Amino acid sequence: MKRLLLIGTFLVSISMTAQITIEQTKHDNDIKLSALPYYSFGKGIGITSPDSIFQMNIRFRMQNRATYLDEDGEAAAYDGQVRRLRLRFDGYVGNPKFLYAIQLSFAPGDVGEVKEGENINIIRDAVIFYRPNKHWNISFGQTKLPGNRQRVNSSGGLQLTDRTINNAKFTIDRDFGFQVHNMNEFKDKFSYNFKAALSGGEGRNQTGKADDGVAVTGKIELMPLGAFSKDGTYFEGDILREKKPKLLLSGAFQQNNHAQRTQGQLGNDLFERRTMKSVLLDAMFKYNGWAAMMSYMSRTTNENAITVNPEDVTERNYVYVGNGFDYQASYNTKSNYEFIARYSIQNVGKDIAALAPNVREYSVGVTKYIWEHAFKLQAEVNYDTLNYFDGSSKNNWYVRFQVEIGI
Repeated sequence: MKRLLLIGTFLVSISMTAQITIEQTKHDNDIKLSALPYYSFGKGIGITSPDSIFQMNIRFRMQNRATYLDEDGEAAAYDGQVRRLRLRFDGYVGNPKFLYAIQLSFAPGDVGEVKEGENINIIRDAVIFYRPNKHWNISFGQTKLPGNRQRVNSSGGLQLTDRTINNAKFTIDRDFGFQVHNMNEFKDKFSYNFKAALSGGEGRNQTGKADDGVAVTGKIELMPLGAFSKDGTYFEGDILREKKPKLLLSGAFQQNNHAQRTQGQLGNDLFERRTMKSVLLDAMFKYNGWAAMMSYMSRTTNENAITVNPEDVTERNYVYVGNGFDYQASYNTKSNYEFIARYSIQNVGKDIAALAPNVREYSVGVTKYIWEHAFKLQAEVNYDTLNYFDGSSKNNWYVRFQVEIGI
């Protein structure tokens, strides 16, 4: 009997000790867990500190492509590459009104060839925002200027595998400076945005000799039928199948004073500085799976576009002046197969007519959206006609398959 009493007392003692240990462990875990950040999964992976002092969202995207090219005068060739590989961080520090965005690029086509004396172009965006309310957005740093629609869109939000030939030549791209945006977007009411920028004018990652040239950019966006669903102005195609017609009309102007590169923020260095003026007009329509876009872009300069090397008069470099039109239409089926057609016209300015061809480009493609623009398969056929000053011409074409994936 005594043995049974002793055994019972021992078991009760073990049970009480175990219960205390469990409670203590649980309490300790509560303390530890409260010091860990909170995670969320939406657009990327979000991390928020327990006291909400900072938030960071992590995203990546990758474009892998294979291309068959057949160009006049050249042997047919195959090309496979990682076209884009991007890593993005964004969030806020201290207060949700103070935000930041960082975007880094790692693919060779993004970074470009490393040249002696030039900066490596890993940094695409490094910008701080102040948003006092939903209508105002003030930024300082390096990011995209409020330019043409297709450039403002992420390359991950394109219907075809790349932007147009006119975007390649006439866009104003990224720059370092200040921007102020006044946003007035409403679901089914007339909406409008005003955007302005004051920037260095030399493009991203420039650390050369300081100069007195600055670029001034202004843009207005009108949405007479109300704002697009889920920021639908920032991606091509009607993948959300707008239930009501939506229309965007926008116009931007930039004057880049004393620019030193052939395309303002892009291109090789000129031998003399030039002041450039750019006009960028866009229209976008979406409804029930149908989408259409039209763009006009132009660049002019205050003097002759051609600059000459003073040490070797046979060596020249020129501002890419001229204008171009883009026309694009598509239909996205209910099973998320999209069929796209695009036509581009590019005319060079008279100053450089003997140095660069006029181009006509025809593109057709099919895109299968697996997870909207974040995960998609794309196939495209592209045909170019290049018409030269002397009356000659060239015809080039390619077939391309691309996979885009990201979070």
